[in-house]
Amino acid sequence: MDYASASASSPEAEEDEPGLAPPARMSTVSRHYFGGASSEHDHALRVDIVENIEEDYGMFVWPCSVILAEYVWQQRPRFSHSRVVELGAGTSLPGLVAAKVGADVTLTDIAHNNTEVLNNIRQICILNDADCKVVGLTWGDWDEPVFDLHPDIILGADVLYDSAKFDDLFATVTFLLENSPGAVFITTYHNRSGHHLIEFLMVKWGLKCLKLLDGFSFLPSCKADSLQGNIQLVEIALEKAKPK
Repeated sequence: MDYASASASSPEAEEDEPGLAPPARMSTVSRHYFGGASSEHDHALRVDIVENIEEDYGMFVWPCSVILAEYVWQQRPRFSHSRVVELGAGTSLPGLVAAKVGADVTLTDIAHNNTEVLNNIRQICILNDADCKVVGLTWGDWDEPVFDLHPDIILGADVLYDSAKFDDLFATVTFLLENSPGAVFITTYHNRSGHHLIEFLMVKWGLKCLKLLDGFSFLPSCKADSLQGNIQLVEIALEKAKPK
């Protein structure tokens, strides 16, 4: 397994006892190992993630996140001393690995009505002693935070899940790439309809594919055995890069 459940928390209050707070959400801490045998007893890095066991989308570690985090680990010399922004970070596993290998990391998720997820990201950073900035950033919204970001690398795990949000996502990615000459967007996604969709989006937004990998091609077998799906990793840049 790529991670081990470390603990369950938050006992529920009895509903029939007056004056008690509403039942707390049930959560768990999963441990994710990198390097060595990627196991509890043989690893170079461990990242602990607080998850909601009810599998709320933004508070659960999905397979795309595990694969992208492993890629960051294997490419760690490239990430060291880089400025990294993770979009739709959720439980933030890829961004945390980047921070642990020396990147300057900003973790972002939806800005509006998303306090629980953003606070969970902050809690996870504290748990892992990771010095990351946490910012509310909604794709397609041109609020102040997006103008302050100048990443070398943009990360996004499973951010292609809602077709209604694709244009907002790619508008944000394209802006960040244009705002940061030489930057690259690295994303993992479930390949449900072939590569045609992401090719269409890249052409529409003036982007190009630098690298396309089967997500399982570089994943250690101990992690691959616990995951399912046809997951791909793609690196994307501007079609016509602006000079630095």
